[in-house]
Formats: sequence, C-alpha cells, structure tokens
Amino acid sequence: MERFTRTTLTGIVTAALLAGSMGVAAAVIEPKPAANAKKTSISAAADGKHERHALTARSTAAGIQAWRQFRVYGSAKELRPGTRVALQQKRGKRWVTLPASMNTTRKATYKMRVYLGLKGRNTLRIIGGGLVSKPFTVTVH
Repeated sequence: MERFTRTTLTGIVTAALLAGSMGVAAAVIEPKPAANAKKTSISAAADGKHERHALTARSTAAGIQAWRQFRVYGSAKELRPGTRVALQQKRGKRWVTLPASMNTTRKATYKMRVYLGLKGRNTLRIIGGGLVSKPFTVTVH
C-alpha cells in the first residue's frame, strides 16, 4: 500500500512539473497550519474537537413510530440563502447521508420532512456548505 501511495504521489508531481504548473502539486501536498492559527468553521468541523455549530438542528419529535413523519428545522446563519443542506444519520462510526435535503430559505432557515424506519435511537445531524450541526437524537419505536 505504501509503495502504491508513493508511486502515485511521484507520478502526480512529475506530471505537474512536465506541464509547467505547480498548482496540481500544491493541491496534493498541503503545508501544516501554524500552531497559533485560528480555526475556521470548516476545519473545526473536520477535527470534531472545537466545532462551531453555525448550523442549528432541532426535531419536532423526540420519539416517533417507524415511518411516521416528523420535521427537522433550524437556521444556517453563516450560509448564503439557497445553500443545500442535507440530513445525516450515524451508523456505527460513520455518518450516512439520507435522501432528505433542501435549499435554505431567504432568511437562511430550513424545515424538512423526514421519515425514519430504523428502530431504536437514531443520532442525526445536518450538513451543508462545509458546516455541520450539533448531533441530536430521535427514538423510533
């Protein structure tokens, strides 16, 4: 695996040098951020330790029957109106995007209808524009 990664990186850098452009190589090899650099909301969402939740997410129900409708709503203060937001569900250690998404309104809010069939405690969150909401739970009976 290490040999494949090294070969691929070498091939990309060589192709960039032959083309006369270092833009491709710069996209592959990222410099480390300074130790005292401020984190933005996007990088904070990636490490999960110091997340700024510019997206809010709430549910109209804490517990529902399977395949019954409820709504998830909130605001997206730092996003432009019309930005696509989507619902994600935690399955094991991974976040899976569900087929529930919509564009934010002119006031940077959203309200989507959701149906869940996976019984038990479901941990959900909203993502959009590189930002992530704080997770919330809905129990399906």
